[in-house]
Amino acid sequence: MGDTKANLTIDGTSREYSVLDGTIGPSVVDISSLYKDTGMFTFDPGFTSTASCESKITYIDGDEGTLLYRGYPIEQLADHGDFLESCYLLLYGELPTRPQKEDFVNRVTKHTMIHEQMSRFFTGFRRDAHPMAVMVGVVGALSAFYHDSTDIADPHQRMVASIRMIAKMPTIAAMAYKYHIGQPFVYPKNDLDYSANFLHMCFAVPCEEYKVNPVLARAMDRIFILHADHEQNASTSTVRLAGSSGANPFACIAAGIACLWGPAHGGANEAALNMLTEIGSVDRIPEFIARAKDKNDPFRLMGFGHRVYKNYDPRARIMQKTTHEVLAELGIKDDPLLDVAMELERIALSDEYFVSKKLYPNIDFYSGITLRALGFPPHMFTVLFALARTVGWIAQWKEMVEDPGQRIGRPRQLYTGAPKRDYVPVEQRR
Repeated sequence: MGDTKANLTIDGTSREYSVLDGTIGPSVVDISSLYKDTGMFTFDPGFTSTASCESKITYIDGDEGTLLYRGYPIEQLADHGDFLESCYLLLYGELPTRPQKEDFVNRVTKHTMIHEQMSRFFTGFRRDAHPMAVMVGVVGALSAFYHDSTDIADPHQRMVASIRMIAKMPTIAAMAYKYHIGQPFVYPKNDLDYSANFLHMCFAVPCEEYKVNPVLARAMDRIFILHADHEQNASTSTVRLAGSSGANPFACIAAGIACLWGPAHGGANEAALNMLTEIGSVDRIPEFIARAKDKNDPFRLMGFGHRVYKNYDPRARIMQKTTHEVLAELGIKDDPLLDVAMELERIALSDEYFVSKKLYPNIDFYSGITLRALGFPPHMFTVLFALARTVGWIAQWKEMVEDPGQRIGRPRQLYTGAPKRDYVPVEQRR
């Protein structure tokens, strides 16, 4: 805490509030006593100017285009590390030593199977159910099967629940995919790494051997790293808010998945690909570019620009490279949607309108293209986002539970409804 103070004057009376400094980033005004002092609340729709918690996990500088996991730039983690190493970092605060990493990988690997009775859950869903609907239901049901890791006051149980969530999410996601397309479930294999195992569970079939392409597995791993955490976004805030009531971790993650499903959040990459489908061909791009520039047209290009990043999304730089690696590895040349995507990318990086407004292609644009190339249908995109973000949710939930100053979340409101009035019997109402 610094010595800087903020003065607030209301009706001629001034009050002093402390200014708190973080390690990096904007300082905050501590208004926790504002209501007690003044009888007033602050009004901040969307909480865009409100720090809802103190955290040591992730830092974003939207103006500079910076994303740090525990202080490490996302570019370095994606280029030199792997997903489980990033998981360890987010959970424990430091990169693991070799023995620590081996132990962590072993613990995750040994928890990848789910209770066999849970496989029956899937048959209760309609075949055409959206995989995210399946994910919300099945993940929420984990608390009915793993009673030995729902006591949030027990540090050991918290860690067991954390490992279970990270380990089982790929299995549940792959089962949701297999059920949707009508293929048999494929069990995890302990001799494969995290991302290769996930691809194997999604694309292998019992009647023939499936070998995971290492280039594609590496691309999948990088996608997971880039989506692992993103500070206090809507779904993370949902997980923290649910957790503040003392709810078990499986219920909290299910709440996060439900929030992530929204097209303005996790569904953005699916929306970006749907936009490419709407455009359809390269020769129609000028028409849609003109519509995007027309202030009176509600159409907007999905997958360009970012609410937080006012500069280039640092994750998009890595995804751009990954996208081109995957397309080159698969030799995809005759996909009209990918042709549209690549031409849109070229225009967005060179057209003065897009450059001046910093409407650069974001991670949702590139990840949608990459996931399509890997063989995933659009309705699976948000499921993969949830899979990757699970570790961030768990790390944030764990940090919140272990914070001695944590209280149940209770936002306030500016009430603009009817004033107090008396009940009128139905026969007297007009």
